[in-house]
Amino acid sequence: MRHFGGAESPGRPAPGTGVGRKGLKNNALGLFSSVVIGIASTAPAYSLAATLGLIVAAVGLQAPIVTMLSFLPMLLIAYAFRELNASNADCGTTFTWATRAFGPRTGWMGGWGIVVANVIVMASLAEIAGSYGFRLVGQDALAEDRLWTTVAGVVWIAVMTAVCYVGIEFSAAVQRLLLCLEVGMLVLFAVAALVRVYTDPPAGAMHVSASWFNPFEVSSVKALTSGLLAGVFIYWGWDTAVSINEETVDSTRIPGRAAVLSTVLLLGLYALVATSAQAFAGVGSSGIGLGNPGVSDDVLSGLGEAVFGHETAGLVLTRLLILMVLTSALASTLTTILPLARTVFSMAVHKAVPARFARVHRRFLTPTWSTVGMGAVSLVFLVVLTSFSGNVLADSIESVGLAITFQYGLTGFACVWYHRRVLRRSTKDLVFKGVLPGLGGLIMFCLFCYAAYVYAAPGYGATSVDLPLLGPTGGVTFVGLGALLLGLLLMPVVTRGHTVALKLQRSLLPRRLPAHTAVDAASRYLPADSGSGVGGDWYDVIPLSGARVGLVVGDVLGHGLRAAATMGRLRTGVRVLARLDLAPDELLSRLGDLAEQAVLDRDAGRAHGHPWSPADASMGVTCLYAVYDPVSGECSMARAGESVPAVVEPRRGEAHFPRLPPGPPLGVAGVPYRSTEFRLPPGSLLALFTGGLLQATDGGDAGRAELSRVLAGDRGGRESLDELCDRAVTTLLPGPVDVDATLLLVRTRLLDRTRFAQWELPPDPAAVATIRAAVGKQLGDWGLDELVFTTELIVSELVTNAIRYAGGPVRVRLIRDRTLICEVSDTGHTAPNLRHAATDDEGGRGLFIIAQMTHHWGTRYTPTGKTLWTEQDLSPPAGP
Repeated sequence: MRHFGGAESPGRPAPGTGVGRKGLKNNALGLFSSVVIGIASTAPAYSLAATLGLIVAAVGLQAPIVTMLSFLPMLLIAYAFRELNASNADCGTTFTWATRAFGPRTGWMGGWGIVVANVIVMASLAEIAGSYGFRLVGQDALAEDRLWTTVAGVVWIAVMTAVCYVGIEFSAAVQRLLLCLEVGMLVLFAVAALVRVYTDPPAGAMHVSASWFNPFEVSSVKALTSGLLAGVFIYWGWDTAVSINEETVDSTRIPGRAAVLSTVLLLGLYALVATSAQAFAGVGSSGIGLGNPGVSDDVLSGLGEAVFGHETAGLVLTRLLILMVLTSALASTLTTILPLARTVFSMAVHKAVPARFARVHRRFLTPTWSTVGMGAVSLVFLVVLTSFSGNVLADSIESVGLAITFQYGLTGFACVWYHRRVLRRSTKDLVFKGVLPGLGGLIMFCLFCYAAYVYAAPGYGATSVDLPLLGPTGGVTFVGLGALLLGLLLMPVVTRGHTVALKLQRSLLPRRLPAHTAVDAASRYLPADSGSGVGGDWYDVIPLSGARVGLVVGDVLGHGLRAAATMGRLRTGVRVLARLDLAPDELLSRLGDLAEQAVLDRDAGRAHGHPWSPADASMGVTCLYAVYDPVSGECSMARAGESVPAVVEPRRGEAHFPRLPPGPPLGVAGVPYRSTEFRLPPGSLLALFTGGLLQATDGGDAGRAELSRVLAGDRGGRESLDELCDRAVTTLLPGPVDVDATLLLVRTRLLDRTRFAQWELPPDPAAVATIRAAVGKQLGDWGLDELVFTTELIVSELVTNAIRYAGGPVRVRLIRDRTLICEVSDTGHTAPNLRHAATDDEGGRGLFIIAQMTHHWGTRYTPTGKTLWTEQDLSPPAGP
């Protein structure tokens, strides 16, 4: 892509969808920077300034303990983030995890909740930064003017967006500077306030009391709940440390640690400041008291002069306190852009939003469209709502709590469901992957319902809406739930592609595997859990002539509708070619021609102006095809690509991986395919699988070793194949998956010796009468007297032709399966052709007559010649 003047575009598409493969700058941040970003995202100074008064109004002197108790739900959710990040360090966080736990629809709503909360908060923080910027320079009149604070907010959003655009390391450096100033001033304020309390207390000051830390002193449960509802949101934002996981050193461990550590440090900081502020100012409803409604929206600015005094040093420190709130808002604005941009970026990578938002800057290695786009959306949101109504903007800001509790609650539940298969593995897994996240999700769900109920009061907030059936409803609930419902309306549009592709994929795979004499079979197919996850895996069990069975597992490169359609075309091709009784190597060669033809058709479409994406390729298809004969126990196999089977022989009880001749992927030029043959004892376990089954392990060798341990635990074939499939999938893929995974398990059987008979004949016409008599006797022994005449006629015709045209020894075999199979093998390599003989032709009617008397017939080639086979339907057994 080139812009004006031929300059090259700074952006490029994300190179992959997997963790650490999206093109972001890896290993850019350490633990300290991650903790700094996690703390800065919560805007500690501003959060305390705006919320402490509300908590005091609800619970009075117990404000410090309520502030501390509000930490518990966030700590529980922080553990959920830590465990989910350890399993899947994706910058989409809730969007990605909920998608993989519950599906693309729920994942979309999780991502939408992040977008709603961050856009609203960024607009609010920018306006606050604009107001405090004017206060810092003594322009209090401009700080109260909506127009000028909006202009300043627009400027701050643009500046912070630019900082995020130029690189994560530069953003982290700015954060470190801003947070050091912020935390330093908060600690200085708290220490100075406590010193004044015990040395020169102002009117209303109180000594710290143990009763402040007793939650049972709160007057009522309603008051406690109101205080917790106000206090829980001052901890929101620490999850930014996890949103930048793909740019962090040791991305599966450091971000989770940073999230938990951030919440713990915030607990200490908030407890110190809340206790010192209450001790200094008291909880009175006048003056500097924290219960004064006139200062409840900013208690710290009002306390500045009272704590530091009116001397020169005190005035400087008071200004620094205002600067602290300003830097707090700016730091939070900056860190709000980070998770917002990376969530949208991940959603674009996984095809949940337009692909343009997945572009990465070539030099800065930051999301381009998602960073600039979300900054622009926040800017427009601020301008439009401010122009429309300041009251609506105020209610929008208060409604953000609904989006926050929705996102966090969903993450807690996603953690439990994501790890459901490993919860019983150990007590640690049960507690940290199940109990704590589940409890956190439940608390957040209760807070969501309670907040929606409280906010719905007509007198709550600045606006109200008269809704049909519900009547007057608070504007905060209307805006908060309305924003989430808007995402619900958009969800079918953005998830439609995944849903259609998954339905197509499912319809093209066998609904159930057919019962077969040769093998018992079971299978599992797991589609990828991302928005673009449906891919091109397929498997099949194909009945073949002579009671044999064809086994196939394949994987088409790419995801989405095109990959699923290509898979369907190739699966149909395999079934058609298999019915021609081709050897595995020849079948793969013909199938490769089909894949190559699909590529040629695609290129022809491109020549006429149709663009093509590499993910839509029909080339690079891997396929493993095997044919098993239950009469001889021989298995013939060939592969295209890197697929390998696993075999467990009943006597050895150990899994091994046969070495197959290498073959190129279908549609790719390379060495010719080669078949290999080996004998499988009855009861052998054969596992065919795609590479996706091993994706959660550390490399292919480790994955195959883990699969070997699972299969070796079959305990002599006493475990059902369905149970073994479930155990293999649970062990190898304990959580959701990045790419499709397919597993086909079969347990071989040998045909009972009483169910087939075989004769070797010399090339002598006199042998025809002998074989007719032998066949008639064998059918009589099987109780198939009604088929004697037709079978003798078939054998007589085929043996006569073999002796006449091929010469050499002839072999006849009868197999009593679900049909009566008759096979005649000779040394000839020319297959007979069915034709309609004219009335005056002396020959040519034999094969035509055979075709009329049988259900199926055909020819297959062998290393020594060919085999002509027929199948006749058996009469159903008589009822009782």
